[in-house]
This record gives sequence, structure tokens and C-alpha cells, in this order.
Amino acid sequence: MKNLLKSVSAIIILLALVSTVTAQNMLLIPDTLMGNNFILTLENHEMQIFPGTATQTMGANGPILGPVLIMEQGEEVSLEVINHLGDSTTMHWHGMHVPAVSDGGPHSVIPPNTSWNPVFTILDKAGTYWYHPHLHARTDKHVSKGIASLIIVKDAEEAALVLPRTYAVDDFPVVIQTKDFDDNNQILVHSNSDDVLMVNATIDPLLEVPAQVVRLRLLNGSSQRVFQLGLSNNTGFYQIASDGGLLSHTNPVNRLRLAPGERAEILLDLTNKQGTDVQLMSYASELPNGMYGATYPGLMTMMTLNGYNPNPMNGNDFVVLNMHVTDPTANPITTIPGNLVTLNPIPESQANITRTLTFTPETMGPNALNGRFLINGQSFQMDSINFNIPLDNIEIWNLINQSPIAHPFHIHDVQFFVLDKNGIAPPASEAGRKDVVLVNAMETVRFIAQFSDFADDEVPFMYHCHMLLHEDEGMMGQFLVTDNSTGYNSNENTSSGFSVVPNPVMDNVLIIRPNNLDLKINKIIFYDESGKAVRQNSIRSTGGQIVLDVSDLKPGLYLLELSGTNGKEVKKVIIQK
Repeated sequence: MKNLLKSVSAIIILLALVSTVTAQNMLLIPDTLMGNNFILTLENHEMQIFPGTATQTMGANGPILGPVLIMEQGEEVSLEVINHLGDSTTMHWHGMHVPAVSDGGPHSVIPPNTSWNPVFTILDKAGTYWYHPHLHARTDKHVSKGIASLIIVKDAEEAALVLPRTYAVDDFPVVIQTKDFDDNNQILVHSNSDDVLMVNATIDPLLEVPAQVVRLRLLNGSSQRVFQLGLSNNTGFYQIASDGGLLSHTNPVNRLRLAPGERAEILLDLTNKQGTDVQLMSYASELPNGMYGATYPGLMTMMTLNGYNPNPMNGNDFVVLNMHVTDPTANPITTIPGNLVTLNPIPESQANITRTLTFTPETMGPNALNGRFLINGQSFQMDSINFNIPLDNIEIWNLINQSPIAHPFHIHDVQFFVLDKNGIAPPASEAGRKDVVLVNAMETVRFIAQFSDFADDEVPFMYHCHMLLHEDEGMMGQFLVTDNSTGYNSNENTSSGFSVVPNPVMDNVLIIRPNNLDLKINKIIFYDESGKAVRQNSIRSTGGQIVLDVSDLKPGLYLLELSGTNGKEVKKVIIQK
């Protein structure tokens, strides 16, 4: 039965451009939670997605997805996440500017039958954000099984504009995902055969919309797939927001590319169109090679990806959401604003440092897409900090994709502005505040961001590819934001009396432990002046001294972090040649 249904679905997809295609299921509209206190209970469920065997799912406060959280800028909120999954998890507030300890990355584990209660003030601008689990190596499992939903932030700037904002009346959440199911109707994880499209956990969705200006809050919540969104008959529409909130001006478009993790808000002018149907499409036939969703996922057609084909969604146009236009509401919005909000991109001249992150496949050749992907030649390690960033630093991140497939790059903590792509200014759709940017195969993207407000010497923020298979397999790194000018606490802790000699040093540095203290050192990290961790040594030492060869390090000032039974201690070291 499952295979028959998928065959029927494939036929529907291939006929997607025919205007008579009619969706069959009313779109699920998630409930909302608002105020200052939010409780999310994560549980295992089952639901009838296909006739026959029930599908096992995960959800927050329900069988799948979760409630949309509505928050106000400037308000303090408390979020309690109760874990009844029988598996450890986390909860990440994607795109939101919150303290590292509240961010919900892999270090903030919620064990089974426990809860987590972050409290923070909403500093974000009005926009569409989202939440999802972020446990290392299990993010894809928990998201694919169903845990994800939107966060809507409101502020005074957005409230002053004439925009649709009545939830589920003229302002609609649209969570777009693709999944793969086995012959027993169970969701498969880490699959490249995602041939079932779901919007708000609904297959073949139908949404009734009023004949006026309506707002769609779009999220690509898929594990890997890129969508090339447009309306049927190439009707134009209007983008008003990207990941981090409203654009400066309304952006009229007829196509909008959305990679995993990205959000956009669009307006549709359906005035006087009652009685008609409009389809939100993905024009996947227009996607270039080297992108998950195109005909060929690799930059070269000889490259294969296990399970990718045959799949009628790859390289073919298909319906995402069918909308039936009904009568207008009593007080409809009928105009499209031109100017929106004032944005203040950071001038490139103010940057303190440029960091370069290079994406490469672990396996070269035609089978490269089936291996892991690395950032700067490294795979993620929970106990390794890749960068130490000084609080308030303004930084340019230079993303160089030397792999044969596009990667949606996401950074926690900050919103950024894209400076250029291969030296060319970004299109208007990517000129606003962003936290995800799609870096095409063999493309270089630069963005600028300021790391303000939150510093933490212990809990890191993450950066990673938002293709969840790539993330789970280690295409991820982490950084600390620390409250000093060098990227780490330069106030030397002398309580244990460790000595570092000679200083300055040329080739070998000697770390001396006082004989009267029973202390152990188990890790030594060197940070350069930018705060970047340039070398790490694991040490098993209970003796009185350690000798380290530093001849490979360039001349300059370094911070030497010693970790052991007495906590952490930092020493300044000058290396000269």
C-alpha cells in the first residue's frame, strides 16, 4: 500500500503544473502559545499519516511539530522543556540572540524524564524564527520524527506597518518538509530518498485564504532539500522578511530560493480572486546542479548520492501548497507596503578580523557526496573550541565551499549581513538580517556580524551546515564569546602557582607545577591574539613539569590555557624567533 501511495504521489508531482491539481487534506495549523511562560512537553506519539499502520512520531505538546510561540521584544520569557522521549535531546531557539547557556546547542543536554528551564529577554527584531532539537548526531532523528515549529517575535516597528498579522486568518505558518517512509509507514532518518512532501505535517495540503493581501511565514524545515519557490502561472509576490526579520524595502519577486533552516515572509495579493485556486510551487527544474533538490546533486553529473534517484521531486516542478481563495474578511488588508524598517548593515571597514572557513569532502572523487564533509579539514569534537571571539568583536567570515554540493551554513548567537557571493553583492532577497546562507558548490560567501551582549567562558555557540545529515556527521564547529580584548580571560589566575618558563620562549616552553600541590593537567590550549585556538595538547601529567615544543608556532603573543583538577588557568606566553 505504501509503495502504491508513493507511486500515486509521484504521478501527482509530475502533473504539478496542471492547474486542476487539487489538494486533499486541510492544512494543519499549529496551536499558539504566548505570554512570558512557555511549557513544551516532548513525547513519542503515533498518528495516521497513511492508511494502514500508524506512524511513530515525536512532537511538542502533541503528536507532531509543536505550538507556534509568540513573543514580544523586550519581554523576559521562561521556557520549560520537559523530555518524555526516552532519549536525551536538546532544544535550540534557531536564529534567536540569547545567552549561550540558553541557546540549546549540543552541550545543553536534557536527559530522559528531566526538564530544562532557560530564562532570557527577547532582544530579537520582529520576525519568524523556529525551534528544534540539536543533540549531536541525533538532530536529524528528532527533527525528522516531528519536533519543530515556529517562533514569532513582535515589536513596535512591525506593529506600525499595515501588514496582515491575524494568525490563521491572514497570517499563516508554512513549515515545509520532505520525508522518507519505509514499507511499514515509518519515518526513515538519514535518508536521501525523501519523496514525500509535507507542509505543517500535512500531505497534499489545502489552505483556504481570503481574497485580500495574506502573509505566509515560510520555513524550510527539511533535513536536506532546497526549494525554488514561486506561484503557479508565474504570478509575482512580495518578500518582506528574511531569517532575522523585516527587510528595508518590500522585494517583488516571482522566485525565492529557500535552503534548509532559512525563513522568509511573503505577501500574496489575492484581492478580487475569490473562487480561484493558487498554488505555491517549487520550480526544482530551475535548480542548478550541485544542490540537493536538483536533477544532479553533485556539481558534476558523474557524481552519485545513494538513494537520491529515482525521486520525482529531484529536478521536477511540484506543488507545495494549494490555496483556495474565499471571500475577504471584514477588515481586509489590500495594500502592499513599499518601505519597511531601517536596517543598519555593518561597514566592512569596522571589522576586527576575518576568519576563513573552508568546506571540503572527506572523500574525493565521484563518491564524494556519500562521505562526510569537513570545515577547515576538521570534524566536530565536543571538547574542542574552534574559535575564541572577543565580546563585541565585529568579524567577517569568509566561507569557501570547495565541495561539489551546496551547503546551507548556519551560525548561532548572531544575525549577519551577507557582503558578497563570489565578489558580487547579494540579491535583494538576501540583503537583510540572516542566520543561514546557502553557499553553492565552488562558491565563496562573505558575511559580517557583531558578537555582542553575551559572553561565556564555558558554554560555546555552534556553527554548522544545516543539512542535518552533514551536521550529524560532524560538519560543525563551535566558538566561545569571551569578555575581554583577546578572546579569552587574560587575567592570570595565580592561585595554583604554575610557572611558565622561559618567557619569552623560542623553541620549548617549560610548565612547572609546585611540588607541594597535588594537581593534574589534562589539557593545554594555545590561543593566538585573535582568540583562535591554534593548538591543543592532551596531557596526562602528575609530575612536577611539562615540556612542550612550540617551534611550530609563529612569533607573537599567546594565551596558554591549562585545564586540570584545579579548573582552568591562563598564562601569557610570548613566542619569538
